[in-house]
Amino acid sequence: MFFDFLRIVSRNLTRRKLRSWLTMIGIFIGIATVVALIGLGEGLRNAITSQFDMLGTDIITIRAGGIQLFGPPGTGVVKPLSKELTSKIERINGIKHVIPRLIKSAHVEFNDRLSIIITGSLPSGETRDVMEDYLGLKAEVGRLLKDGDRYKVVIGNNLRSEDSFGKELNVGNRLLIEGRQFEIVGIAKKLGNFILDNVILINEESQRELFDEPEEVSVFAIRTEKDINVEKVKEDIEKVLRKERDVKKGEEDFSVELAIDTINTLNSTLFAVQLFVYIIAAISLLVGGIGIMNTMYTSVLERTKEIGIMKSIGAQNKDVFLFFLLESGFLGFIGGLIGILIGTLIAKGFAYVGSMQLGSDLIHADISFSLIFGALAFSFIIGCIAGITPAIQASKLNPVDALRHVK
Repeated sequence: MFFDFLRIVSRNLTRRKLRSWLTMIGIFIGIATVVALIGLGEGLRNAITSQFDMLGTDIITIRAGGIQLFGPPGTGVVKPLSKELTSKIERINGIKHVIPRLIKSAHVEFNDRLSIIITGSLPSGETRDVMEDYLGLKAEVGRLLKDGDRYKVVIGNNLRSEDSFGKELNVGNRLLIEGRQFEIVGIAKKLGNFILDNVILINEESQRELFDEPEEVSVFAIRTEKDINVEKVKEDIEKVLRKERDVKKGEEDFSVELAIDTINTLNSTLFAVQLFVYIIAAISLLVGGIGIMNTMYTSVLERTKEIGIMKSIGAQNKDVFLFFLLESGFLGFIGGLIGILIGTLIAKGFAYVGSMQLGSDLIHADISFSLIFGALAFSFIIGCIAGITPAIQASKLNPVDALRHVK
């Protein structure tokens, strides 16, 4: 009987194509919104989380505190970090590498054009490999920097285009950075990171000489030992820095950040966005539910005689109720199915455009089976809920009165 009802329901909806489409608009708009934005959000979350998984969650960064609206880390701080802290931090139990970095905005000239570009230092020795691994740095053209490279640079992938200086940059070109000439020895592979794809990397000795900053540190990059309690290491770092910078707890002029904290912040931000999406979708689904209810009420009135015939040949109240409930649920289900298709196309489309612009697969849509199943189930349930009252009304019709009804 269930499949017979389903066949009749589909035939009835096909007969009323325009009304059915108009009824489902609210449903599929809501479902499409949910699928598209949650799919993109989950894709972004998974991509970023996977990057942290590759690097490991054993990364800690230290920055000087202060009001910083623009520019690289350390810009505008009253009391910057210093290199002398390196040895003190290295003595903390559980720390494997401490890499002080100097990051500055520089005036860069090429092809008679001037731009302000962020420059970042790279350490020498063993920690160079650690830093390159941390940044995911690889050469697309030329090579990476080596120990002893003076006045040589590796540029981010975005800087090679004509947009930067009106002429494409290549290995061997010379840039004038803060009035001093540097040779490009390599162009980094595109990372999909706005900062790293637009940075100029310089060996630390040359960077400090260029800006006459022998001691200042913009940010410390720290890698801990494996299987160590990073929260405990963070607390120990904060104790050392409070002592060295003579500040009390709660009055720190620095920040110590864990990689896992970045992931948690990302999750919180995405949850807030998704909550907003849910609210928008709920409003749309409510409108869609009201549309289904209105359609089903009209359907009951139009098919009163049909209901009378059904009852006269033996259909019980529960059969009539199930028939109309199934029809309203089917409306919701089809609306949800269309919404999933539209939402998936939107998500995949935006992800493709974003990937083309960034040159990276960091942005992609993750449309999971659970998301599809949940959206379909929810849309079907919304349809059923909207159809309960009309279905009850249809089931309670007196068969004699229904047969007397003339359309």
